[in-house]
Amino acid sequence: MRPLEPTTSKQRVTYGLAFFVLFVALWSWATFGGHVSKTFLANPLTMVQEGYELLAKQGFLFDIGMTIWRVIGGFVLAAVIAVPLGVLMGAYKPIEAFLEPFVSFARYLPASAFIPLLILWAGIGELQKLLVIFIGAVFQIILMVAVTVGATRRDLVEAAYTLGARDRGIIRRVLLPSAAPEIAEILRLVLGWAWTYVIVAELIGSSSGIGHMITDSQALLNTGQIIFGIIVIGLIGLISDFLFKAFNAWLFPWKLA
Repeated sequence: MRPLEPTTSKQRVTYGLAFFVLFVALWSWATFGGHVSKTFLANPLTMVQEGYELLAKQGFLFDIGMTIWRVIGGFVLAAVIAVPLGVLMGAYKPIEAFLEPFVSFARYLPASAFIPLLILWAGIGELQKLLVIFIGAVFQIILMVAVTVGATRRDLVEAAYTLGARDRGIIRRVLLPSAAPEIAEILRLVLGWAWTYVIVAELIGSSSGIGHMITDSQALLNTGQIIFGIIVIGLIGLISDFLFKAFNAWLFPWKLA
């Protein structure tokens, strides 16, 4: 290995799989070997059996679907509002000066702290869970997009003005094309954070979803189901991350040029 030396796609897959093999091996050694009580940590075989029980007999696919719907709904709502605000903040300094203090303040507030208020305002239905994800994602996206747009090379802007572009043209033909690949990467990262928010939302006052299943399993001390639920979240997140990354590469080919 050498610093910053790239790896091939085959090497990346091999190294990634090797880590998971090592992780399962250590997990098996700790549980099958009796080093950790099964009350606190189920072994891999028990986890697989409990996962099959959830999928085949307890309707866990519906819970997975509900969680995915909540993540997508809250994330899309946050992105639709946050991206335009972030672009305006990055492009126009007076708007940035007006909004940045509040946005910087709000992004440090944990979304889970709003759950009691959101239950009072919106009940324990789907709106409450969507709002938890929205609050957790919207302020992060706004500030990150604003920073990205504001970092556009000044010489590109000056060249556009020299060629006769107006303010709207600068935003549409210079700032947005320059920042779009990074904005897409920001959305990909925040989508991962949205998964942490939805589980928090489902832990309280929910009758469906992966978080609800994990809470029920905790009450029964069923660590196999808890671990299976966590793994399902990770797999869905990994798949969505790869799909998002591939879509970004297809949509913004000039980023890789």
